[in-house]
Amino acid sequence: MALVSVLALTVGCGRGDSESADFKIAVVTRNFTNPYWAALRDGALAEGDRLGVKVSVQAGQSETDADGENAQISTLAAQGYDCFAVVPVNSTNVITPLVPVARDNIPIINLDTRIDVEASKQAGVEYASFIGSDNLAAGRIAGEKMLEALGGSGKVVVLQGIAGEQNGINRDKGFTDAVSGKLDIVQRAPADYEQDKGLTVTEAILKAHPDITGIFAANDTMGLGAAQAIKNAGRTDQVKVISVDGIQSALAAVQAGTLYGTVTQYPYAEGELAVQGCLALDQGKSIPERVVAPIAFIGRDNVEQQISAFPKPIEPFDNPLVGLVDK
Repeated sequence: MALVSVLALTVGCGRGDSESADFKIAVVTRNFTNPYWAALRDGALAEGDRLGVKVSVQAGQSETDADGENAQISTLAAQGYDCFAVVPVNSTNVITPLVPVARDNIPIINLDTRIDVEASKQAGVEYASFIGSDNLAAGRIAGEKMLEALGGSGKVVVLQGIAGEQNGINRDKGFTDAVSGKLDIVQRAPADYEQDKGLTVTEAILKAHPDITGIFAANDTMGLGAAQAIKNAGRTDQVKVISVDGIQSALAAVQAGTLYGTVTQYPYAEGELAVQGCLALDQGKSIPERVVAPIAFIGRDNVEQQISAFPKPIEPFDNPLVGLVDK
């Protein structure tokens, strides 16, 4: 079990001084339709309230809306924000709108999904830190749990996210490495991190490969779509589905038995960490170049505990940003 949970910074509930009150943090993510990104938003806003700083969270209209996300960054860049925390759609889409932010020497934190470092440097954009979970580890944990669920053998399918998106690639790799030589991956199919596509793609897969016994979905919304397709086919007891994210509807599905498990990534904690990191930078502190957000596997044995604790993690871990922000 990975260590899971984030300890809040040991600071007061409001900073109070006028300089801090004027400090503004901009957070930009992909969309709010996906509960994962909504949880990241909620964590950032709650931490901003707790620390007494202004936080604005904006997003595009869908998982693949790079143009919409870029427009939000450009708008915020003209509004005097003092720190940016950004989740890209892909490895390069946010670089151009971040150029004027970097030129003004405004700190930028890369959240959740890696932005291409070399392409960023060529454009004159650098990042104070990357805050996100270990997606290779998430995929590996899912693979290990799938092996347990299937008794060490069987045919499985991987539902992939957005083409070229690094988190999904890493989850796929981690899963594949864990099951290599033991489980037979008969198909990989993209479903763009969307639930309806997860359902329709899985319906086709069940017809093409009626003998599969497991599906690994690179996020919960695709996993929920897959679980619904399997339920519609009357095969819930025959095909195990494991996904990644830990959104509320996935936890409910684990509780109900339609989803075998989810590797939860605590986006709420990522939002908290983003605000903590920005505030530390504003106070002249150095923050780690890499901050690893917590993950954990949630199955039938601990889903009740996670539902009660949601959206926060269920076990503490060492937050490297603790102590960096002045009280």
